Amino acid sequence: MPFDNSFAELPPAFYTRLMPTPLPAPYFVAASSKAASLVGLDPALLSQPDFVEVFSGNHVPPRSQPLSAVYSGHQFGHWAGQLGDGRAILLGQLNGPHGPMELQLKGAGMTPYSRMGDGRAVLRSSIREFLCSEAMAALGVPTTRALMLTGSNQQVIRETIESAAVVTRMAPSFVRFGSFEHWHYRGKQEELRILADYVIRDFYPELQSAENPYLELLTEVTRRTARMIAHWQAVGFMHGVMNTDNMSILGITLDYGPFGFMEAFDVDHICNHTDQGGRYSYANQVPVGHWNCYALANALLPLIQDKEAAEAALDGYIEAYGDKFDELVHAKLGLSTSQEGDRALFDAMFKLMHENHVDFTLFFRRLGELRLDVMDHDRNEADAPLRDLFLDRPGFDAWAVEYRARLRQEGSSDASRREAMHRVNPKYVLRNYLAQTAIEKAQNGDYTEVSKLLAILERPYDEQPENEAYAALPPDWASHLEVSCSS
Repeated sequence: MPFDNSFAELPPAFYTRLMPTPLPAPYFVAASSKAASLVGLDPALLSQPDFVEVFSGNHVPPRSQPLSAVYSGHQFGHWAGQLGDGRAILLGQLNGPHGPMELQLKGAGMTPYSRMGDGRAVLRSSIREFLCSEAMAALGVPTTRALMLTGSNQQVIRETIESAAVVTRMAPSFVRFGSFEHWHYRGKQEELRILADYVIRDFYPELQSAENPYLELLTEVTRRTARMIAHWQAVGFMHGVMNTDNMSILGITLDYGPFGFMEAFDVDHICNHTDQGGRYSYANQVPVGHWNCYALANALLPLIQDKEAAEAALDGYIEAYGDKFDELVHAKLGLSTSQEGDRALFDAMFKLMHENHVDFTLFFRRLGELRLDVMDHDRNEADAPLRDLFLDRPGFDAWAVEYRARLRQEGSSDASRREAMHRVNPKYVLRNYLAQTAIEKAQNGDYTEVSKLLAILERPYDEQPENEAYAALPPDWASHLEVSCSS
């Protein structure tokens, strides 16, 4: 593998060079063929012993320059000081058809930034990150990717004793908001400039000729972050730990710790059991994303040197989010035009969903089946699959009258609208109970469910009648599942 490593060309203060800690008797769990294609690897070879050794950290390719990066950040709104890659080791970059991708081993052992941790990841959380990375990519959400997952019988102590695992994740860069905060709060303006110049040169080259490239960097990152969060909201995804050290400078979803896809819709839902105050609830993701961009702006201000311009750049967040979310919701409802009154229609829909705790994914998928050409006396029966998601059926009926009127206003066709809506409203998402089932089988030595679930989630918009059970409402036992920051 012809590795390169542009991050390793930065001064030594930005990272620590170190070798991964070997994982005893590693074994292959799963790999993503779609991720492999991004770096020119043959997915059929990834299960072979040589690749298992490389992507467990037991053998380092000759051209790799392993390192762990330093960064800082705000965690749950409080300055946490120095953090860094506590269990992640960057191998380097591989070139692919869309440019270089960094490959990073998560769970590869202790680093100088492990902060009393053991540097390991467990099979449970690694399966969740592996599956969700690829599921989000299939949904069209900007995200890091997951190439491969390996495991070991080595014991790791969390709330209970679990087995270790390593997930190989990929991104053009793993630089975070907290990477800039680190140097700002240390008063290291030269290092701050070096990092900003590196990011602009390698990932935003179009900004190099700008009058104030650092201001333009803030402007573009703010826009990308806003659009990313609009994608999250539109698919019902909740990140769970939106700390500034988990925010990508590229505007892609980074660090899948405690996360969740909305099931019974509740705008105040908290997916992370550790988040007692609800800072990262579904409703708060939008303002917290804006807050995080302010934290980045504060770190970049010594380079930008224009507070008013920086504030103006941050103002673009609301517009970028609003425009993207409006576009996505119009598509989810099969509306090809924007009309006055659409916002009221959307607000009434979300309010009704919230009050009835309607399953988020099923609602939008079944909405695509709603027909215009239904006689009044047949309407309740025709709407039953969608209508029965609501306890307040009269409330749904009233909203459906308004929705049908809006569809007729633009001459909507049932067949073409259904096809269009099914292209943007997934049938399959990574529900917690599906992940838990795959995890429990894997913990008993059966890894087939991980690969099967991956294959289903790679085609989230397809009907897949043979996998209908994976689109069902969660079983009763799933209501007791909790995810937290422990991994």
